[in-house]
Amino acid sequence: MNKNTNSESGILYIVATPIGNLGDITKRAIETLTAVDIICAEDTRNTRKLLSHFGIQGELQALHDHNEQHKISQIKNWLNEGKNIALVSDAGTPLISDPGYHLVNQLGNEFSIVPIPGASAIITALSIAGLPTNRFTFEGFLPAKSAGRNKALQANANEQRTQVYYESSHRIVVTIDAMKEIFGEQRKVVLARELTKLYEQVFRGTLAELQEWISADPMHQKGEFVLMLEGFEQDTESDEVNTSTEEILKILLEELPVKQVAGIAAKITGEKKNELYRQALMLKSGGGAQCH
Repeated sequence: MNKNTNSESGILYIVATPIGNLGDITKRAIETLTAVDIICAEDTRNTRKLLSHFGIQGELQALHDHNEQHKISQIKNWLNEGKNIALVSDAGTPLISDPGYHLVNQLGNEFSIVPIPGASAIITALSIAGLPTNRFTFEGFLPAKSAGRNKALQANANEQRTQVYYESSHRIVVTIDAMKEIFGEQRKVVLARELTKLYEQVFRGTLAELQEWISADPMHQKGEFVLMLEGFEQDTESDEVNTSTEEILKILLEELPVKQVAGIAAKITGEKKNELYRQALMLKSGGGAQCH
C-alpha cells in the first residue's frame, strides 16, 4: 500500500509505449505524456520521435541503466515540488527488461506511482504462440558469454512451464544452437521476430527446425526476437513402470519371501534384482504400502 500522504506531491506514471506499430499506443498514454511536466526516457532520441509523431511537446530527461541510481534523488526532488513525471522505455512496458526498477523500488512507499498499461512484447508473443500460458516463466535476456548462457539454460532444462526469452540479432544464432544442445532438438519452440513491425514473422516448430530456418536466410537473423519454448515433459511411462513394479512386489510379498520375490519380479519387469530386493525390503518393513 502506498504510504504517501502528501497530496501536494507529484505522481510518477509508468507509461507503456508501442513495441513497433505506433498505432498501438493507448489514448490514456497520449493524454498522460501530454499532461506531465517531465518525461524520463531510456533514449531521448527514440522518445522524441514518438512524441513528435503525436504532436507532444514535453521536457525530456534521460533515465537508463547507467544513470538511474544517480537520477533517483533528482526525480524525488521534482516529485516533492509537485511535478508529475512519466517514465517510458524505448518500447513496451518500462521495468520489463528495461530501466526503472531501482526508481520504483526506492520511491514506491513515498509517492503515488500509477501504471499506464499498454504494449508488452512478452504478452503479445504469448498470445499468438499456441503454447500453454496458464503458467510461464520470463527469463529476459540470457548472459552474453557462452558459459553464463549455457549455465542459465541448463538450470531451466527440466522447467515444466513455458519459457520466454528475449534475444538480439547478434546472438540469436548462438542462442538457438545452445538451446538445441541443452533442451534437445525435438523441443517445440515458437520464435516471434519484429512483432507489430513491417517485417513481423512467427516461426513454429522444433529447435532443430528453427536452427535450419534461422540459418537459411540472413534476414531471419535481423531484428528483435522473443523465443518461447514448451515446458519439459516428464517421462510418464517410467512412472507407470515404477508403479506397476511396486504392485507386482506387493502381490508376491503376500505369498513369498523377499529374496524369491526379487528374483521373480526381475524376470517379469527386466529390472535389476538388487534394486527390486531393496524395494521389496522397504515394502515388507512398512516403507511402502503395508503388506499382510
